[in-house]
Amino acid sequence: MNVQPLPRAYARGVADDGWLSTEEIATWRAVDALVRRLPAALETQLTRDSGLSLTEYYVLAGLADQPGHSVRMSRLAELAHCELSRLSHLVKRLERRGWARREPDREDRRYTRAVLTEAGHAHLVAAAPAHVARVRRVLLEALTVAEQTALREAASAVVGRLDDLGV
Repeated sequence: MNVQPLPRAYARGVADDGWLSTEEIATWRAVDALVRRLPAALETQLTRDSGLSLTEYYVLAGLADQPGHSVRMSRLAELAHCELSRLSHLVKRLERRGWARREPDREDRRYTRAVLTEAGHAHLVAAAPAHVARVRRVLLEALTVAEQTALREAASAVVGRLDDLGV
């Protein structure tokens, strides 16, 4: 990928005046391009092949990973990395398609659980191989094992910082 640094006047050293250095700009631009383009590349394949958005796929996969294919909506929002209000609308769409349902939590009826239906599980199982192949082709095959490890560690460090900052 060709990441062009900003003009020299913009890319002054951090110690001088608070602007990003040339190296920091290059890092930021590479990460920015990755986080903007990768989801679109994955979603295009999912939508074309299985009629799912990337978030819908994560919701179905998140449900499939839970005991009894059921979890509280608040926890599912965390797993799918989306706000609870957005998740509620998304699960309604999945319900209309017969892939999920909502029900009161048996342990505490103040909560609602999302449940993956058999049809939803079957759709996820059918969608997964092409999605996994796309992840491999777009991301994993572009990196050596050492680069995958470095990316995983760097991403985990940034996510940890976001968690620390409450973001």
